[in-house]
Amino acid sequence: MITLALTSGLLSLLGFGLSDDDVQKTAETLTTDAPVDWNQWRGPVRDGTFTGPTWPEGFGDARLKLQWRVELGESYAGPIVTADRVFSVETRDETHEVVRALDRRTGHELWKIEWEGAMKVPFFAARNGSWVRSTPAFDGQRLYVAGMCDLLVCLDAKTGEVVWRVDFSEDQGTDLPAFGFVCSPLVVGDAVYVQAGGAFVKLNKETGKEIWRSLGDGGGMNGSAFASPVRVTLGGVPQLVVQSRTHLQGVSESEGAVLWRMQTPSFRGMNILTPIVFDEGIFTAAYGARARLLNVSRLEAGWNIEAGWQNSTQGYMTSPVIIDEHAYLFTRANRFTCIHLPTGETCWTSPPTGDSYWSLVRQGDRILALADSGRLYLLRANPESYQVLDQAGVSEQETWAHLAMSGREIFIRELTGLAAYSWQ
Repeated sequence: MITLALTSGLLSLLGFGLSDDDVQKTAETLTTDAPVDWNQWRGPVRDGTFTGPTWPEGFGDARLKLQWRVELGESYAGPIVTADRVFSVETRDETHEVVRALDRRTGHELWKIEWEGAMKVPFFAARNGSWVRSTPAFDGQRLYVAGMCDLLVCLDAKTGEVVWRVDFSEDQGTDLPAFGFVCSPLVVGDAVYVQAGGAFVKLNKETGKEIWRSLGDGGGMNGSAFASPVRVTLGGVPQLVVQSRTHLQGVSESEGAVLWRMQTPSFRGMNILTPIVFDEGIFTAAYGARARLLNVSRLEAGWNIEAGWQNSTQGYMTSPVIIDEHAYLFTRANRFTCIHLPTGETCWTSPPTGDSYWSLVRQGDRILALADSGRLYLLRANPESYQVLDQAGVSEQETWAHLAMSGREIFIRELTGLAAYSWQ
């Protein structure tokens, strides 16, 4: 059962959603001081790119200041930031999932909603907890939240009221995903896309009605994706690039048809990274396998995908950023590395960092990295050498959730809290 708690004095909602065309325009035309929404997994362009004010040169001289911090339940889900609100998801008491809307300026709670839903993840994943993992998506009016037990809930972002909800396991009769609903929803136009219910599914974002389903894998232990889909254009054709546990594929938006497909080997299906496009190729790196660039081309008779170069670098959970023909990636070996994408050559690899995971945001030739250890790094994206410009401790807790940025603020989701910092 879902319960809703509202606080008085709700502020008006001033966020905006981005269509596919708007995403590119946003990246190209925003003024430097525009407060861009951090509206989904990895930001507005879904590739870790920040298009707001120019970053300062470091964290010292009181440039990085804590504005507020609130205690929350446990979570790996990244925060969503709009012009006046911050949305956060958590698991409470190992029994319920909770969504909260907070005042961006003060951290004051505006509304919260919760539902019964919790599960225990198996094996090695249990070491890091069984709390909610998926980052929600915001379209300017509604928030799309994935619950661990294969549940997708659409909420009115202004009031917190439920617009619709879909229980994929119940509706489709599929086994619950053994590691929970991990994929972060993707909203494009009038649709929301998720890897859930043992498949890749397109839903009407207004009603939750299923439009099509593709890439069925049955869910359970060996199905259900770890990665999140992206919308790209390859061969002049807009399409959805979807990484399943075993294959990378391009899927037609209109009907869910598989345009092309290639196997992506990994250990126990641990293909976790969000695929990222470089020219007409796709870069990915699996746990227990190799980093690789796959080349996709459109032919008269259909599509062709070929294995390009391979590199011995193993990825893990960090999705890379691309800057000037180079991919910057935090690896399974707990090191940061730079790979030249046209050739696949490793430019450099850092010494061990002592961390297990970094979430990455880029602006120009700089990278902001939030480590799971609670440290924030500012790096220069230099193909010649590994350069840490500055670092600062921002949490005494683990910080596995992806960092979020908007305007001159950084939002850090700690394991049991959320903090807002100004960076001047």
